[in-house]
Amino acid sequence: MSAEQSSGGLTEYIVHHLTHNTTQVAGQTFHLDSWVISLTLGLLACFLLWSQARKATSGVPSKGQAFVELVVEFVDGQVKDAFHGDRRFIAPLALTIFVWVVFMNTMDLVPLDLPMALVTWVAGAETAHHTYLRVVPTADINTTFGMSITVFLLIIFYSIKAKGGWGFTKELFTAPFHGHGIMAVVLAPFNLFLNLVEYLSKPVSLGMRLFGNMYAGELLFMLIAGLFASWVTFVPGVFVHAGWAIFHILIILLQAFIFMVLTVVYLAMAHEHH
Repeated sequence: MSAEQSSGGLTEYIVHHLTHNTTQVAGQTFHLDSWVISLTLGLLACFLLWSQARKATSGVPSKGQAFVELVVEFVDGQVKDAFHGDRRFIAPLALTIFVWVVFMNTMDLVPLDLPMALVTWVAGAETAHHTYLRVVPTADINTTFGMSITVFLLIIFYSIKAKGGWGFTKELFTAPFHGHGIMAVVLAPFNLFLNLVEYLSKPVSLGMRLFGNMYAGELLFMLIAGLFASWVTFVPGVFVHAGWAIFHILIILLQAFIFMVLTVVYLAMAHEHH
């Protein structure tokens, strides 16, 4: 720990809030807070959608039912525009991704010190000082890459399903540069390299984009909280916090939308033949 951190300054404050609550699983470090919070939010989202579907009526809808129908129709419209195959799996997948990512991103709007205040209230100050808790799962690169790798596996699955095992393998070596005879053999390594780069760049771009935006947003909240921590700067700090929070709502929704749309687009591309 550096001198600045040990002095209890801004650096220690930020480092403490950027540290995960970890445990060891099979000899590997496991981010327990990201897993528990993302799982809890996923179950909460499922419960809320299920409860509104269970109470849905064909008459005048309630405000909750109308909102859920609006979200479902919005997501289904995006899927319909991008994906022209069977949408029975893709549309629910897109809805799950959008709602789940919105829920996880929204945790960035929770007051920064509220979780630790609750830990202090329940377990005491000494326990809270040695407890780490990050409440934004999408600010953890393990969460975003876990989701993007799952999407990558679905891309491979749908590519093989649409083109067959031989057709998928053949496409790796024959697209985008087509050739005949000896030229096909010469171009095959270049085609394979370009296709591998294209396939691998998809999960990387998905995971890094969401992680980068949410990590930056979380870090800015910490900087604002640390810089406006005194009683003298408390009032202007409230306005700065509120301004950034309002702007951050746009980022929360936009990043969830982008992740969902790119997933649908990538799966649609998997159905296409070059």
